[in-house]
Amino acid sequence: MKNIDAPETDDEAAELTALGSRVLAEAGHGDMIWGHLAVRDPGGRGVWMKAAGWGLEEIEPERVVLVSWDGERLSGDGPLHLEFHIHTEVMRARPDVQVSVHTHSGTVNAFASLGEPLRPLSHDAVAFAEHGLPNFGATANLIRTQELGRALAADLGPARACLMPQHGLLTVGPDIAHAVMYAVLLERACGLQLAARAAGGPRHWTGHQESLEKDALVWASGQIAAGWRYWVRRTERRTRRSGPTGGPSPQRKAAAFSATHCSNDRAGVALRQPRRCSRSPTAASLSSGLIAARLSCGRAPGTG
Repeated sequence: MKNIDAPETDDEAAELTALGSRVLAEAGHGDMIWGHLAVRDPGGRGVWMKAAGWGLEEIEPERVVLVSWDGERLSGDGPLHLEFHIHTEVMRARPDVQVSVHTHSGTVNAFASLGEPLRPLSHDAVAFAEHGLPNFGATANLIRTQELGRALAADLGPARACLMPQHGLLTVGPDIAHAVMYAVLLERACGLQLAARAAGGPRHWTGHQESLEKDALVWASGQIAAGWRYWVRRTERRTRRSGPTGGPSPQRKAAAFSATHCSNDRAGVALRQPRRCSRSPTAASLSSGLIAARLSCGRAPGTG
């Protein structure tokens, strides 16, 4: 992908949406098939977001759709999320927002139920010091109409994030890194305050002016980008281990093959003898992982 921060083509926008979705899943924001990330269309036609019916961790570019400002599917296959109004109305109201995130974080919902301000107990919460952390109060139900989308955008105002009590969170950013990292930081900050409260506190936190200074240093754009790249690497490692969209990796297939064909049967079937599985399959019929597993069957029982 040529430019992940500012996609220039439909393919780049779909790829960015898919990657951001998988990163959110890796960061713990999955809720079965619910929650979504949207990327502003580079041509101004609307927003790119995942099709309904898929989990964040399952999203590949072919499971991404382009939604017009009025809710018409312009590209891609699959049904639209009912809450597309979250993204279309926020981006309509905020020209600076290129990416928006809505997830159903249990930690954030638990914190929102307390009805108290988010305190800067660590670096995480200072990201929300400049404009505060507003609460969306119009409904705890789904954002299923344009009017509710506009109300959410109004409550968000110029902020980077908004609590949606009994529902979830909204974060926004000028690029994918900021929008996703703000979701990660918000969940971490809420979790820390919940822990402090359970322990009888909090009693001490960073003052407002120092929080602004810390934000400018700790969460400068370079640091946000570095955090995003970390989550991308972590997501890619999981993809290599598990295969695309959560399928078994070659290594896991190899282990399953070995367990099925090369182990003793506990019901009483005799152990396979050494070299019984020594035939050499071709790469055309088996993955390299399965080849290794099949060849390893030649070991005598108990030597592995």
